[in-house]
Amino acid sequence: MLDYLIVGSGLAGVAMAETLRARGHSMLLFDDASRKASLVAAGLYNPVVLKRLNLTWKGEELMDFSLPFYEGLRRLGGHFDEKLPILRRLASVEEQNAWFEAADRPGLSRFLSTRLVRNDHDGLQAPHGFGEVLETGRLHTARLLHAYREELQEKGLFRAESFAHGALEIHQDHLAYKGLRVRRIVFCEGFGMRGNPFFDYLPLQGSKGELLTVRIPGLGETRIVKSDIFLIPLGGDRYRVGATYARNDFDPEPTARAREELTAKLRRLVSRDFEVEGQSAGIRPTVPDRRPLVGRHPEHHALFALNGMGSRGVLLAPYAAAHLAGFMEEGQPLPPEMDLSRYAKFYDRTAP
Repeated sequence: MLDYLIVGSGLAGVAMAETLRARGHSMLLFDDASRKASLVAAGLYNPVVLKRLNLTWKGEELMDFSLPFYEGLRRLGGHFDEKLPILRRLASVEEQNAWFEAADRPGLSRFLSTRLVRNDHDGLQAPHGFGEVLETGRLHTARLLHAYREELQEKGLFRAESFAHGALEIHQDHLAYKGLRVRRIVFCEGFGMRGNPFFDYLPLQGSKGELLTVRIPGLGETRIVKSDIFLIPLGGDRYRVGATYARNDFDPEPTARAREELTAKLRRLVSRDFEVEGQSAGIRPTVPDRRPLVGRHPEHHALFALNGMGSRGVLLAPYAAAHLAGFMEEGQPLPPEMDLSRYAKFYDRTAP
């Protein structure tokens, strides 16, 4: 009997699989590649909400836990964590003062430099300079996910197929699925969980994000620059620009509207000509209270969910997966902010 089936191989699914593997559990991962939010994500990690200059939820704890997790995946044959500073463009003297005040606060002082960065780049429009965020970078998510799936495929632990929820049989002491016997299933389906009949009661929302890949000849910027968009260096005069947030658009295809929005914002940041080379889109799995959905089904206690990572999945996924593993195997309590039991009142036991 298998210990676990994992459904979904985005960042949450890979974090769950690796966490269970490290604990010595047997598992099989299913994914049909229908959801690609993790594959198209920019992969930035940053513990600071740059608009309001405060720490994200458990910001320091997430940084200290999740970055070593990705270092441990270097066995896959690559270095997936690229250390890059983030420069936050300051729009006024008042924003400069707010930056200094924030940099003195407990917790934030670790991540906000007290030295303003003067703009000496004639290709960037930032007369009031930049504040520098420390310990930040970019995870090469697509490369990491492909490498992890290849490792699982080589070991016979990956099924490139859709999971048929209707074929799951729930027995008193085990689960059965197409000839497999398993102890537990963890659903890491991202936005696709809205179609999961076991967890569709959860208030999973969606936020469509779109990114551009652009070429800016001669700009030569090697740091991540944040204004009302991110400008992320890719090398060779190429940059990733994003991202948009559209709450009512669940079509996974790129749109002309987002392209126009991002190019308009890019023109306000750079004073060089640029060429759009590509555009990508994905649906982030988001939650009204902006906390992950982690935990056990209220009725079927062998079914679990790991979802709702939103735009901070790089830092949240390994941390949430570790807590879920501890909950499933040792009965350790989940942090209440992420425990999906907070939405148990929405579960209808009479539903088909």
